[in-house]
Amino acid sequence: MNLENNSFSIKNWAEDDKPREKLMLKGKESLSDAELVAILIGSGNKNESAVDLSKRILASVDNNLNKLGKLTLKQLMLFKGIGEAKAISIAAALELGRRRREEDTIELKKVTSSKAVFEIMQPIVGELPHEEFWVLYLNNANRVVYKSQIAKGGITSALVDVRLIFKTALEQSAVSIILVHNHPSGKLEASQEDKAITQKIKTVGNYMDIAVLDHIIITEKEYLSFQDEGIF
Repeated sequence: MNLENNSFSIKNWAEDDKPREKLMLKGKESLSDAELVAILIGSGNKNESAVDLSKRILASVDNNLNKLGKLTLKQLMLFKGIGEAKAISIAAALELGRRRREEDTIELKKVTSSKAVFEIMQPIVGELPHEEFWVLYLNNANRVVYKSQIAKGGITSALVDVRLIFKTALEQSAVSIILVHNHPSGKLEASQEDKAITQKIKTVGNYMDIAVLDHIIITEKEYLSFQDEGIF
């Protein structure tokens, strides 16, 4: 059956109900999340319009776009009317949104608190299903001049290359660094391994006159600062 020709196709809706036309006439800000997803998928199924199908998909993730972005293609394709092409369109659009948020934090943002670090790094690591260890490199005005992923898939002293951290610091003329890693479990607690790695990096930094200002553990919605908690 050609869904584009049935009564549930966007093309056959009343003019005021068409998300594409609504976007053109009233602007993208006027559309609901479901209407924006409906534009991505174009049509629904024989029982639902594209908007109704989009509402059902969003309801399955508590209307949370971050959770929607974590669904796999296979999970999206469990919804009747969502084939591989539509699932890819949804995944690609949400990934672009994530990357846009990431780029918004790049331009020499000044770090004035642990919260500022969280705002820079949460879009990058806060929603990942695995651990990653990153370093922020700062100039003498406490502005981020560079950030780099050091380890991925589990944080151990064997994986975190301290030499690489300080090699990059010298290349970027950084005077200080901030360590960051995420806890996909959502548990905000520094492990003994976290503390040991931090101390090892601080010791090398002291010899090289490059200060380690903090180590931030990030989850999807919260963070823990070694500095704020007095773990340093």
